[in-house]
Amino acid sequence: MVLSPTDAAQLAAVDTARAARVLREVRSARLAGQRVPVAPREVIERSWERALRSGVDPEHGHRSGLLSAEEVRRRRESSELRHVLPVLREELLAAADAAHLIMAVADAEGRLLWREGSPPVLRRADALGFEVGADWSEEVVGTNGVGTPAVVRRPVQVFASEHFARSQASWTCTGAPISDPRDGRLLGVVDVSGPLETAHPATLAWVGSVAKLAEARLRERHTASLERLRAVAAVPLARLEGRAAVVDRDGWTAAATGMPYVTRVALPKSLEAGRRWLPQLGVCAVEPLAEGWLLRASERPAAADGTRIVLDLTRRRSWSVAVSGAVDTWRHELSPRHAELLCLLALRRDGLSAAELAAEVFGDVGRTVTVRAEMSRVRRYLGGLLDHRPYRFCEDAEVELLLPAAPDGLLPHSTAPALAELRTGSGAR
Repeated sequence: MVLSPTDAAQLAAVDTARAARVLREVRSARLAGQRVPVAPREVIERSWERALRSGVDPEHGHRSGLLSAEEVRRRRESSELRHVLPVLREELLAAADAAHLIMAVADAEGRLLWREGSPPVLRRADALGFEVGADWSEEVVGTNGVGTPAVVRRPVQVFASEHFARSQASWTCTGAPISDPRDGRLLGVVDVSGPLETAHPATLAWVGSVAKLAEARLRERHTASLERLRAVAAVPLARLEGRAAVVDRDGWTAAATGMPYVTRVALPKSLEAGRRWLPQLGVCAVEPLAEGWLLRASERPAAADGTRIVLDLTRRRSWSVAVSGAVDTWRHELSPRHAELLCLLALRRDGLSAAELAAEVFGDVGRTVTVRAEMSRVRRYLGGLLDHRPYRFCEDAEVELLLPAAPDGLLPHSTAPALAELRTGSGAR
């Protein structure tokens, strides 16, 4: 009998052993380049392709060294996820323990920072290398419930031989990304895993809803912090003339005077007091204020003339855009999606419409709403340095694009058709 991917997923809920056999045949045939009895789910097949490009061993995977106890402690203390651990434990841990599952929380790099749950399952996970400090990013161990949700940025359940590495085929893993509600930046992934017999289709919705609840708690924390800063800002802003704003350490605006209110002002990664240049405001006097900054803008508007923009895509998983103005240099780390969009705009200086960007990034001209939303976020930190209709870097700015030495190192996890052509050497570089 020929099954569809949906049939296979339904089969796992009623006949775990048979579904595991089917998926084992699918994985073996696909990796051998043979016809498959049932096509793998699209999210799984694309993950397998990425794992192959990353050189993951499908038989054994790869174990990187564990983080030291000191580094794990440092990452825990600096992670925003520490604020939502009580939520994750309350909503997941009791049920997970009863169902012979474990809960793991990883940072954005795929490093496991917390791991709790059923003791017998924890011992089995140790043998697999699923332990605190381990790297479970997709490019290291292949398709799994931690690394794959981090790449696709949505909840994913990985059952049996849907795992890329054969050593993980006796497990079922369900993970959901947790993003910073302030800027959409990936904070990490929460995962619920266990032996194959613990598989249940409802787990995907369960873990996904808990991840959304965690994001809601983070949003509440941020709103409360801005309200405290707004109260502090009231007196100094009342005494000032001209354009000024009070923002938190991440640039979120608590209050403003003499200027249109903007939700967020893009700040350099390491801002210091003094005379600074910011893309959205131009030259500013920057002063510390409580847990944020007082920005007093010059009356001269920000100018693009003489501005140099360097888009650096040379480092794996660490992409950035740097802007050099007349007074200061400003640098911003890029998400994978923003790195894709800015790379295409740097290559196509004449500009691209929303439909053209949708075709280049998604292979679908109908994804214009997604493109416009992402470009709106990009413009928050590049301001007037980006034009629209079409989207392009402004003509007065000098733009330099730094690419990896090897073409296949260009945003290797990107599925954008235009970038896939560049990686294979079939596109214009």
